[in-house]
Amino acid sequence: MNKLGRGHRDKVQQFVTITGSSEKAALQALKASNWHLEGAFDVFYSQTQVKTYADTRRVEELYNRYKDPYVDMILVDGITLLCNDLQVDPQDIVMLVLSWHMKAATMCEFSKEEFIGGLQALGIDSLEKLRDRIQLMRSELKDEQKFREIYGFAFGWAKEKGQKSLALDTAIGMWQLLFEAKHWPLVDHWCQFLQARHNKAISRDTWSQLLEFARMVDPMLSNYDAEGAWPYLIDEFVEYLNENGIIKKGHLNDWS
Repeated sequence: MNKLGRGHRDKVQQFVTITGSSEKAALQALKASNWHLEGAFDVFYSQTQVKTYADTRRVEELYNRYKDPYVDMILVDGITLLCNDLQVDPQDIVMLVLSWHMKAATMCEFSKEEFIGGLQALGIDSLEKLRDRIQLMRSELKDEQKFREIYGFAFGWAKEKGQKSLALDTAIGMWQLLFEAKHWPLVDHWCQFLQARHNKAISRDTWSQLLEFARMVDPMLSNYDAEGAWPYLIDEFVEYLNENGIIKKGHLNDWS
């Protein structure tokens, strides 16, 4: 440790604080990832021999702090209190990542099984450990496979119970949240297009295909194939972009 520069020492300490690992394990993971902190987390947590265990009694105490006084679930008030304790905004995307880890069925609520099972799977049995894990959860959005899983999870999580489709306003809010993390430059235009031309609930197929469109098609549409198997709504979106002059001569115009 003493031979390390200050920047590397700081990363080791940050890694130890978040993961609870030894300095030796932190050094191994950081060196393996060329001193990229997020990559080191992936290295550390992908090692099957590294396991953390949660004290069931302490996890249940946490659940009891947040559960509704009348129903054996954590509802909106409990979520708000949890967010306050974690010092995160309830609209922060990290709450979606946490819900994904807990396999939550519905936005703004956790069943007892979801909350306790999720924290046990994460090896978390205290508020401090959960707070320390927040940064790692944010970094998971930068992992392509995990982002794809979280994106797919978000559709079922955000839609109303008993509905097959996702309300347009809710879908727009989720897209803005998710694609802000991926920096997709067309997201605002997509949302404006939907409000102007579609104004209907969003199907799971459209939800899934938009991610593929954002991932595969250049924002300048240079590799867009009009004969491809895109949903009609995405084809109409491309027409909308061209009709409104949003994409001209190889650059993206600011337009609202």
